[in-house]
Amino acid sequence: MNDELSQQLVPLKRERENVVQVLIDQYAADNLTVEEFETRLDSAYAAATTTQLEDLLSGLPVLASQVDVQRVPAVQRAPAAAVRDHGFQIAIMGGYEKKGEWTPPRKLQSLAIMGGAGLDFREAKMPPGITEVNVLAIMGGVEILVPPGLAVETHGFGFMGGFEGVDQVGVDNDPDAPRLVIRGLALMGGVEVAVRLPGESARDARQRRKIHRKERRRLRRGHDE
Repeated sequence: MNDELSQQLVPLKRERENVVQVLIDQYAADNLTVEEFETRLDSAYAAATTTQLEDLLSGLPVLASQVDVQRVPAVQRAPAAAVRDHGFQIAIMGGYEKKGEWTPPRKLQSLAIMGGAGLDFREAKMPPGITEVNVLAIMGGVEILVPPGLAVETHGFGFMGGFEGVDQVGVDNDPDAPRLVIRGLALMGGVEVAVRLPGESARDARQRRKIHRKERRRLRRGHDE
């Protein structure tokens, strides 16, 4: 595949992912029957143009969560020159949260002592290559939210506490694609890394994953038949 054709397929792939996610949300909201959902989903995977994909959303109401999904790419990038080398986040007997559009430093230290800290990377402009996050929670908690599509690697340990990590492979084959490496230690506290869409609540994320599992089982059954 030549470079020009590859560049043309990238927007189509991203639009297909967005449309599939919208269809899933609409099905979860009972705006589509099972038959309508399956028909539109099959058409989404068969579509050859972005216009064909957009037509699949015709007649459907706009959900609040879909506005965020369509406007915000899974992974936004920041130019290397705009990225700081180091940064820190401290929450002592209080709270500290970083969210929205922000550019993480290449190495970020997060400390929560008898307090709570939050790092939301869902709308962050990620540096190229590896971004390192080192987390220490002492009788406190740290929640880290990452978007689907961002390559994530977690290493952690909980001592009289809990460390809930998640690893996922990024969808971008670019060697300079952003990758998040999280290392953490929880001492009588907790560190949680979770994958959510922009604007998505924990409950909505669980429902989305449930629907995804159901759809994967349906596709497997169809493949085996």
